[in-house]
Amino acid sequence: MKGTKDMYEDIKDKIVEVCHKMWQKGWVAANDGNVTVKVGDNRFLATRTGISKAEITRDHIGLIDKDFNIIEKPTDDWRPSSEVKMHIKCYNDRPDVGAVVHAHPPVSTGFACAHIPLDDYCMIETVIAVGSVPLTPYGTPSTFEVPEAIEPYLQEHDVMLLTNHGALTVGADLTTAYYRMETLELQAQISLVARLLGGVKDIDRENIDRLIGMRPQYGVTGKHPGYKKYSGDDK
Repeated sequence: MKGTKDMYEDIKDKIVEVCHKMWQKGWVAANDGNVTVKVGDNRFLATRTGISKAEITRDHIGLIDKDFNIIEKPTDDWRPSSEVKMHIKCYNDRPDVGAVVHAHPPVSTGFACAHIPLDDYCMIETVIAVGSVPLTPYGTPSTFEVPEAIEPYLQEHDVMLLTNHGALTVGADLTTAYYRMETLELQAQISLVARLLGGVKDIDRENIDRLIGMRPQYGVTGKHPGYKKYSGDDK
């Protein structure tokens, strides 16, 4: 049986893999993006501030608590991203969340910069996985404005667009949070193409409800807004 230290090293390896994938996909540039994973009661592994995700190694991942205290740091000058406040908000408000990913995937972020939520219900897989994706109010990065901006959406959504900023995804584990970022960016690309071709054609409500009801069958965890917010219909 692996000890805590070995478990941490395995999770660090997964964080490194995710960071490298985000850079390879063009979701982050320079020092953009950050990743955290919950590893115990009030314990979170976090990526270092000020480093390209292309260059992340185990030695750039440290351990913090929810009060932003550094518990373990791989180097004397290690500090977590200043945007960790947003991550801790997710963990505090959602006990089911085990990992948080923040990135700037270009097409999704284009919607965020155009102030357009991704509220299409046009692609079967996205309807099942995440439903509508809200646009949260503007918040200055590294401040508590961002945690305050996402708070109203956390109880219904696992994926959010951050106005003029990027995207945020959460999951029960890192793989799930990362896959949701992939799903978001693919949906943004498909939605953009559909709009260019004359407009998005949503699935009808009956079939949307059927798809959402299939989530347990596919083992999909997390929150879902359901039909709410679809075409402005709150019923």
